[in-house]
Amino acid sequence: MAPTLQTNESLMARRVDALPRGVGNAHPVFAKKALNSEIWDVEGKRYIDFCAGIAVVNTGHCHPKVIAAVQSQLEQFTHTCFQVVAYEGYISLAERLNRLAPGSAPKKTFFMNTGAEAVENAVKVARAFTGRPGVIAFNGAFHGRTLLTLALTGKVAPYKTGFGPFPGDVFHAPYPSEAHGISVDDAIAGIEKIFKNDIEASRVAAFIVEPVQGEGGYIPASAEFLQRLRALSEQYGILLISDEIQSGVARTGKFFAIEYSGVVPDIITMAKGLGGGTPISAIVGRADVMDSAIPGGLGGTYGGNPLACAAAHAVLDIVEEEKLCQRSTAIGERIRAFFTELSKTLSFIGDVRGLGAMSAVEFSTGGDKNRPAPDIANALKAKALKQGLILLNCGVNGNVLRLMTPLTISDQVLDEGLAIIGNILNELARIGKA
Repeated sequence: MAPTLQTNESLMARRVDALPRGVGNAHPVFAKKALNSEIWDVEGKRYIDFCAGIAVVNTGHCHPKVIAAVQSQLEQFTHTCFQVVAYEGYISLAERLNRLAPGSAPKKTFFMNTGAEAVENAVKVARAFTGRPGVIAFNGAFHGRTLLTLALTGKVAPYKTGFGPFPGDVFHAPYPSEAHGISVDDAIAGIEKIFKNDIEASRVAAFIVEPVQGEGGYIPASAEFLQRLRALSEQYGILLISDEIQSGVARTGKFFAIEYSGVVPDIITMAKGLGGGTPISAIVGRADVMDSAIPGGLGGTYGGNPLACAAAHAVLDIVEEEKLCQRSTAIGERIRAFFTELSKTLSFIGDVRGLGAMSAVEFSTGGDKNRPAPDIANALKAKALKQGLILLNCGVNGNVLRLMTPLTISDQVLDEGLAIIGNILNELARIGKA
C-alpha cells in the first residue's frame, strides 16, 4: 500500500485531535527540512524564515558545524546525568561562558534545559545568597511559562490566563520606553513606590530585567536605565539578574545585550541561541553568588546534556569564526533602514527600533502610538505566509513585528524577505488599512 501523502491540512487535523488547544501554532505549516534561513514544508513549499525558532537558530538551521559536533558526541554517549557521571564538555562550556560574561570578578556557570528553568534557578540562587524572598520584574516582561516565571512575566494574555494564583513576593515596575512615554525617571520612581507600598528594599533578593524586552515588544533598555538600576541594586544590596535568553549569543550585535550599557550584572540567564537548536540553558554569575546554594540544591536530570553541550561549543566557535556579532549589527542596520524609509510614506509605522538584528516595527493607527494597530501586524503575518515568509508578532497589544532572522542569513535572502513585507504593507495602505 502506498504511504498516505502528508499535507499541512491533514497534519493540522491530526494535531487538533492529539494535542491540547493550549499549545498554540502561529502558522498552519509543518516543516520537512530547513537550511540556514529557509524552511521547506511537507508539501515542498519554501519559506524564508524571519523567526529562527524564536531567536534560537542564530547560527542558522542545520549549520554543518553544529550537526558535526552533535554527530560526533552521539557516537560517544548521549546521557549520563552530569551529577552522576560527569563529562569534560560540560566543564569546558562553563569555562567559556565564564570568560565571555562581563566583569572582572570570577564567574561560575551551570546548565539546565530551558529559559524558564534558567530564570527559576537564577531566582533560587539570588534568594540563597541574600536570604531574601522578593523579586522585582518589569511590566511587559516575559520570563517563562512555569508558575514562578509566570509570576515574573508582566503580560497576562495568553500566558497567565486561568493559571493563578502565582508565587508571592514578586512585584512589577514600569519598563522605560521612549515610544510609549515611559521615562527612566518613571521606571525608577516605580521601583521606589514598590519599596514604599509593597515590600521593603531589605527583603528584595533581585531585580530581573531584559536588556531588550522580547515578548514585550523588542524594546531596548537605555544605558542610563540599566546604570541607575545597577546603582539601586548596590544601594540596597539587591542582586541584578540580566535575562539574556532572547537577546544573548550575538543577537543584538554583542554577545550579551547588557554589554552596551557597561553594567555588570550579578547573574545572567541564557538559552535559545546557545544550543543552535538543541535544548540547553545556562545560569552564569559571580562565583561567590553562585556558590551560595548547598551541594545538591542545583541541577536536573537532563541539564547540560552532552549533545547540547557539544552543539553549544560549536555555536560559540561559529559566533567567533563567522563574526556573527558584526553580522548582527549589519543585519539590524539594513532592517531598520528599510523600515525607516517605508515609514516616510506609511503612516501606520509608528516606531522602528532595536539593537543589532533584534529589531522591531510597531504599527499604530495614523502613527498615533497610543492607538495600537494589531490588525496591521496580523494581516501582514497572514499575507506573508502565503508569499513564503514566516513572521511573528509581539508586544502587549500584539501590534509589533519582531524580526529574528538567523544571523547567517545572506543579504539576498534578507532583502527578498524585506521586499515581501514592503509590498504587503503598501498593499494594506492602498486598501485603507492605514
